[in-house]
Amino acid sequence: MVLSRPKIAIYVDGCFWHSCPLHATTPKTNREWWEAKLATNVTRDRKTDRDLAVLGWCVVRVWEHEDMEATADRIARLHSTRTHAGN
Repeated sequence: MVLSRPKIAIYVDGCFWHSCPLHATTPKTNREWWEAKLATNVTRDRKTDRDLAVLGWCVVRVWEHEDMEATADRIARLHSTRTHAGN
């Protein structure tokens, strides 16, 4: 999701696809391929974070298992901070 005026990019990352430190798993079949694939996903995520930061964006990464109400509150506070910073 993108909040364009305050330049906030929000990603909800799946635990499997983005190697969650709490819930990551690697399939046993074709293990080497999966390890490389999942590592590539994480590397791409970090590059995306850096590229957006250079452009002035704030990237929020949320794990799929996180409490959505708490996440919404965190994003609302960030939105308030970024929209009122110039005032």
